[in-house]
Amino acid sequence: MARRAAVIGSPVAHSLSPVLHDAAFRALGLTDWTYARIECDAPAVPDLVAGLDESWAGLSVTMPNKRAALAVASEVTSRAALVGAANTLVPVDGGWRADCTDVDGVLGALSAACGFTSGTRAVLLGAGGTATAALVALASVGVRSVALVARSVSRAAEAEGCAARLGLALEPVVWGTADFADLAASCDVLVSTVPPAATEPIADALAGAPCVLDVIYHPWPTPLALAVRARGRSLATGLDMLLHQAFGQAEQFTGLPAPREEMRRALRSATDDLLLLPI
Repeated sequence: MARRAAVIGSPVAHSLSPVLHDAAFRALGLTDWTYARIECDAPAVPDLVAGLDESWAGLSVTMPNKRAALAVASEVTSRAALVGAANTLVPVDGGWRADCTDVDGVLGALSAACGFTSGTRAVLLGAGGTATAALVALASVGVRSVALVARSVSRAAEAEGCAARLGLALEPVVWGTADFADLAASCDVLVSTVPPAATEPIADALAGAPCVLDVIYHPWPTPLALAVRARGRSLATGLDMLLHQAFGQAEQFTGLPAPREEMRRALRSATDDLLLLPI
């Protein structure tokens, strides 16, 4: 039967997920499968999901809906539980299973684009659902200490809960008091999950980190990405992360191995980005 999938979020018009999943469906011969964008904010998620019929193969979930997606699920994977948020919903008997392939996205991006596969200390900018996914990913490759920079200590509460579940030592740092150059110089990897405007005044300082993942890909290039490239440091981009998180989603939607090379080529052809490195 024809199947459907979509990305839900707000705003969602800029999402490149359709590029990736449409390419996957074509490569897999699923010519009657479709993938759409659905504008939807967090309060609307329960009604939207409840209204989906058996033709739906799954949902990709972007901000601000990742915690709402976890809440509507009848099954939750262990990593989604650790993250406290979900970017993937797949139908199961009697409900929906929530997963967080953002963990794969972080790990895949850092490995493919930066060659980063292990470390002990990280700096993390931001404290939302993507930040907690980064914590889970970093813990899985040996990171034991994280300086988390947020606008206030209260904003770090959910990240602190995630770190506690992982056994990570988390040091909350209030944005206005942070010595960004010192933080960057003292870490093995720096992950930014905050908007480009927040990093613009401090981009040069952050670029001192040996390996940087900037999860933002719209608008592109970000000031942080430009600063990292100017310093000659290793950079993983939001497009790298998007690509690698989509592999697992495609496999969960279709039940088939993701056609990685076809998805990568589709993303390259849809963007002018020259920083997306080979898988």
